[in-house]
Amino acid sequence: MGKRPLWIGLTGNIACGKSTVARMLAEMGAYVIDADAIAHEVIRKGTPAYEAILRRFGPGILRADGEIDRRRLGEIVFRDPAALRDLEAIVHPAVLAEIQQRVLACPDAPAIVIEAIKLIESGFARACDSLWVVTCPEPEQVRRLMEDRGLTEEEARMRIRAQPPQEEKVRQADVVIDNSRDLEATRRQVEAAWRRWVQERSSAPEEAS
Repeated sequence: MGKRPLWIGLTGNIACGKSTVARMLAEMGAYVIDADAIAHEVIRKGTPAYEAILRRFGPGILRADGEIDRRRLGEIVFRDPAALRDLEAIVHPAVLAEIQQRVLACPDAPAIVIEAIKLIESGFARACDSLWVVTCPEPEQVRRLMEDRGLTEEEARMRIRAQPPQEEKVRQADVVIDNSRDLEATRRQVEAAWRRWVQERSSAPEEAS
């Protein structure tokens, strides 16, 4: 039996570029599980998380089609730490359950990448073999949020400051990817980390049990 896939936890604060790094890892052969995309799925109309969010925050967060307006919900929770904690307490268990299902269904791959903005805070990082953190300076985060998501500068800064400082994640990281420059600079860092953590591990002889 071959080695099991290496579990890589991939995280980084908002607009730092962890999805960019995840795409690069997928190109290298990793099986990527996007926890943030799962978080959108588990709050769709009719799910248990949807019903719990509706009970907590009321019908004012709904769009005309009955789905949750994530921007309107974000305006509430990013101004109120207690509301954010309540939302996470509803969403995180549903996300973790779905991640576990996808891990079990993983095809043959040298690495499983679990990409999540709340990877450390949710406790799932502890299950990973290696923690990778993507960083960039706050002014660049603000610029990306304004250009890519249409937020105002105030909205962008509010979302950034609702999260733990990047330095807290960096202190726990096995790999830090600086995504403040061009894509090729980022790719070189990702390829170097892949060689060290995945390829060298794959080529090493298995220990006798």
